[in-house]
Amino acid sequence: MAQIRQVRCFPVKLRHRDAYLGAPAQEEGYFVRPPWRSLYSARFETLLVSITADDGTVGWGEALAPVAPEVPAAIVEKLLAPVLVGEDPTRIRPLWDKLTGLMRERGHLTGHQADALAAVDIALWDLTGRLTGRSVASLLGGAFRESVPVYVSGLPRPTDAERAELAGEWAAKGATMVKLHLGHGVEKDLATYDAVAASGLRVAVDAHWVYDVPQAVRLARGLAERGALFLEAPLAPEDVEGHRELVRRADLPVAVGETLRNRYEFAHWLGRRAVGLVQPDVGRTGITELMSIAELAAAHHVRVAPHHSTGLGVALAAGVHVSAALGNLAFFEYQPTTCEAAGSILTAPLPGDATGFPVPSGPGLGVDVDPAAL
Repeated sequence: MAQIRQVRCFPVKLRHRDAYLGAPAQEEGYFVRPPWRSLYSARFETLLVSITADDGTVGWGEALAPVAPEVPAAIVEKLLAPVLVGEDPTRIRPLWDKLTGLMRERGHLTGHQADALAAVDIALWDLTGRLTGRSVASLLGGAFRESVPVYVSGLPRPTDAERAELAGEWAAKGATMVKLHLGHGVEKDLATYDAVAASGLRVAVDAHWVYDVPQAVRLARGLAERGALFLEAPLAPEDVEGHRELVRRADLPVAVGETLRNRYEFAHWLGRRAVGLVQPDVGRTGITELMSIAELAAAHHVRVAPHHSTGLGVALAAGVHVSAALGNLAFFEYQPTTCEAAGSILTAPLPGDATGFPVPSGPGLGVDVDPAAL
């Protein structure tokens, strides 16, 4: 029986040629992009976690930690690692149950605790795959597809004309779908949609939580008339009833999920019929919990479109594996700039582009972290 010998954390802050979603390269520290409310970094920040078995085999995990990765790192080091050392890493589900119980009655199945759990869980799946010689998709029961379909996320240009030009470039490269990061006002958002849709791509809109219900209904109806792919995050992230009303009044899928971290949260949204497309992020849920969320979604006849934003190569590989293993997959999020940065921590970048991601054959996640790069 294998045993866990060591758990290590690597908070990473990576400067790339372009920042996520085109943030100003000269920014230092954290900043807000109005009208959006969240903190962003001009760097790619993440938490990598390695788990080493007693035979020296190493598995890697990653948390979605776009700001302050030191916070989930402290949780791993102080709360999770002491419990893991000496355990059999292949007992992934029992370990998930044990780890989630540590802070559960204190409300910590969410937030930074959940992000830390996600990194550890991904590392356990990777380590188990390496110990058994199987890919993560195989461990999950097998892949439904050899290549994961994607949409291009973001056209980081300041004007509609420039966004439309970039959309045309993506279409020429084989892309079929694109998501716009908007929320600048209903009329402006629809104008941007029209400019980009002229490229022939199918278009979705991410409104970044900025609208109220009447505004979101107007936007959703305008998008539905235009044949939009989906409307993501239109209202405040805690407004379940507002999203429920919007779903009833909109004729396109309303997508939610990047802020949610466990099956209980998703069960509430799904049970209230407040979401039409679920978007869990493996860097916030872990692989074990994402599969449970996907089964819940399937029971409600809702498809899954895994979220991916600033996660680097480990989170990207994990997202591709779980996407391949989902029967109710819609598509996976392809962040071009992120994917450029993602490979910098790996010995070789993960193959994939705007036309899709081939599923790594393994073992484990099928990617190798470059310790020298870290």
